Amino acid sequence: MVLVHLAWSLSLYPDAGEAGGSLVPPTRTPRPFVPAGAAADRDRAAKEAGRRARAKLRRYCAANGLNRLGTLTYAPVDPGSRTYVNGVAVRCADPVQARQDVGEFFRRLREATGRERLPYVWVPELHKDRVNLHVHFAVGRFVPRSVISDAWGRGHVHIKLLNGMPVGSGPREEARRAAGYLSKYVAKTFADPTTRVLGLHRYDVAQGFQPEKVTIRGRSIDDVLDQACTAMDGEPERFWWSGEVADWDRPPAVWAQWR
Repeated sequence: MVLVHLAWSLSLYPDAGEAGGSLVPPTRTPRPFVPAGAAADRDRAAKEAGRRARAKLRRYCAANGLNRLGTLTYAPVDPGSRTYVNGVAVRCADPVQARQDVGEFFRRLREATGRERLPYVWVPELHKDRVNLHVHFAVGRFVPRSVISDAWGRGHVHIKLLNGMPVGSGPREEARRAAGYLSKYVAKTFADPTTRVLGLHRYDVAQGFQPEKVTIRGRSIDDVLDQACTAMDGEPERFWWSGEVADWDRPPAVWAQWR
């Protein structure tokens, strides 16, 4: 008689207050290599990729308390040197140039605030005119609007603290809301391929601030969750597991979130 030992694996991100995992089969079938764009169900593949991207962005924002949301837009170009695309005056339509500009912006912002290390995340968005780009970003500390404007130097800026949250929410919940806003722009690049520039990241973050991952293993879902609750010193505020989904066709999975 051969005994099959099942095990659960849970990835806990303490700083982000989040965990997710699943039942690990006793043996895993190697996944065949699938070239980009060659998935059998492209819609499902895009949704899954989008879900993973949103989760990474959410954890990064929550772990670093990025609860201030801003926007960078480009000023109109001087009429004498203005060009047009489909009848639209170009401000910045080059995604590579936009990324260079944003990189310079954050270098200036670090210098202006006296912070060598400044966690941030930013997402480019195609304007509704379908030609020009602007940028949404999040930081985790107060920076005067004038300082942001001087660091940008290419047009208009907007910045706000995400308040109006339920009492007791705290910076982590505010950061999750900021991530929710930014995720909408990231999601567009999965739903509308014309907004994605191949070879360029859909969003970018400051390096060196990725949340630490702790892997928890156990014989049951209760085992790994108990270990996670001990590490987080409390029960999760939000909880989901695949048993609540009628048509779930993958290994059992669980997700939890703490304030």
